[in-house]
Amino acid sequence: VAARVLLGLSLEEKQFKDLAKTFEQLVENLFSLPLNIPFSGLRKGIKARDLLHEFMEKAIMEKLQRKNSEGYSDALDFLINSAKEHGKEFTMQELKESAIELIFAAFFTTASASTSLILLLLKHPSAVEKIRQELAECHCQPEMNLDKLSRLRYLDCVVKEVLRVLPPISGGYRTVLQTFELDGYQIPKGWSVMYSIRDTHETAAVYQSPPERFDPDRFGSARQEGAGRFHYIPFGGGVRSCIGQELAKAILKLLAIELVSTARWELATPGFPEMQTVPIVHPVDGLQLFFHPLQPEILPESCLPENIKGDTLDIRG
Repeated sequence: VAARVLLGLSLEEKQFKDLAKTFEQLVENLFSLPLNIPFSGLRKGIKARDLLHEFMEKAIMEKLQRKNSEGYSDALDFLINSAKEHGKEFTMQELKESAIELIFAAFFTTASASTSLILLLLKHPSAVEKIRQELAECHCQPEMNLDKLSRLRYLDCVVKEVLRVLPPISGGYRTVLQTFELDGYQIPKGWSVMYSIRDTHETAAVYQSPPERFDPDRFGSARQEGAGRFHYIPFGGGVRSCIGQELAKAILKLLAIELVSTARWELATPGFPEMQTVPIVHPVDGLQLFFHPLQPEILPESCLPENIKGDTLDIRG
C-alpha cells in the first residue's frame, strides 16, 4: 500500500518480498555500534541502505520518465512539484532518501501500531465488545468509507489510546532555532534536542485516570484529556508532525473493524510477550496468536480470510 499510494510504484510479488526483506535488514541494524567490520550490524545496515538506494533510483527514474501518465499524484509527486514551485530541484540522492523515509514511516510504524492494537484489544476484551456495539448501532457495515469511520467515536478513542500507551516511535529530534529557557535551563541556538513521546504520555498532568491504565474514554467528549497542544504527541507536534497520521489512523480503524467483526483471538504462547522500544515498539519474539471465526454458525470459515481460520498467526511489529 505504501509503495503504491505514496510512491506510485507497482511491484511484482518477488520485488515486494525483496524490498520488504531489505527494509527489515535496514531497521534491524539502525542503531548498531559504529564498528565497520565484516558481519557487523553497521555493515549489514549500510549494505541494506545501498540496495534500497539502488532500487529507489531505478524506480524513480522510471516514474519520472512516465511523467504522471496514470492521471493522479502520489506523495513523491507532491514533494517534487512543491520543490519546483519554490524554485528548487531535488537531487536524485534527496529523492531516494525521501522515498525511503516515506516507506519507512508508512510501513514499520503502522505495523508496530497494528500489533499494539491487537495486543491491547486482547488484554481488554471490554473494549472489543464496545466497538462491536458501536458498529451495530451505527449500521456502518458492510461498506465502509471515511464518513462512516468518522462516526465511530469510541473506535477513534480506542485507536488514540493505543497510540498513547504504545506509541510506535519513542521520541524525536529537533534543532533549536533560537536560544530559549526551559525550567530554568538555557538551551542554546543550534543545539539538537530530543523530546520523548513515551515520557510525555506517561507523565502529562492532564490525565484524570492513571496514565498507565488503558482507558479509551479519556479521549471521549466528556473528558478530552488529549486536547492540549503537546499533551498527546504520537505523531510528533508542531509544523513537523507526521503528514501520514490520518492514513495511519484510518488503517488502524479498518483493521479493528475487520477483526472484531469476523474473529476472536487468543495467545498461542503461555504469556504476553515483552515489548521492545528500539527502533520501534514491537514484541521481542513476535505476537503469536490463534485466530478463530466469530460465531461460526453465522460466519462460516469460507467467508473469512485464509489467515484467520483457526491457524496460528505470528504477527511481528
